[in-house]
Amino acid sequence: MTRAFDAPLAMPLRLLLVDDHAMVREGLRHILQACDARWTVDEASSGHEALACLGRHAADVMIADLSMPGMSGLELIARVRAEFPATRVLVLSMHAEEQYALRAFKAGAQGYLTKDSASAELARAVSKLAAGGSYASASLAERVIQQLSGALPAPSHEQLSNRELEVLRRLVGGQRLIDIADALHLSIKTVSSHKTHILEKLQLPNLAALVRYGIEHQLDDADTGPGPLG
Repeated sequence: MTRAFDAPLAMPLRLLLVDDHAMVREGLRHILQACDARWTVDEASSGHEALACLGRHAADVMIADLSMPGMSGLELIARVRAEFPATRVLVLSMHAEEQYALRAFKAGAQGYLTKDSASAELARAVSKLAAGGSYASASLAERVIQQLSGALPAPSHEQLSNRELEVLRRLVGGQRLIDIADALHLSIKTVSSHKTHILEKLQLPNLAALVRYGIEHQLDDADTGPGPLG
């Protein structure tokens, strides 16, 4: 057995990687199996596929992205918490904004990392969750605590629902209403209604102002790919 990273080794684990990008899953699989050859790594490309996989094989830790077509990562976390409570959930997202981490933890996740984290940190997070603990990078954990304590003012988009936040991200990322509808399996009318509600809640006059707001708060849905973890 080769210990490639300075991370605490756990007992043999079964892990489930959930990401709609095959290259991301391939990179993560390589990292995790290099960390501990005893770890079995399953893969799923969507939330529905992940639930089906958990139904066949129980996983100790699920590593999931928040941005996926169809069922969102937050929806998946809530379903896993309700249907497979023994499976610990580690979010691996491109979003470093504390609002995403707060929503993920509220949905039932036990850990949150961004995709620009170092490989060793991913291994530590998996081991920590498998041992029954929780994990967040130091800088993110500090901002989450500040927000929960009221030391950090809550941004306006905190009042958005999870679905509205998902639509907001995609609008800021330049997606058209029809593309968002296809990706989220919604009607264009429903997506248009979400857009209207978002503008009202954020008190913004138009899409251009919404995009500016999203960029200022790092809410875009740009595809960053595997990043340093890959």
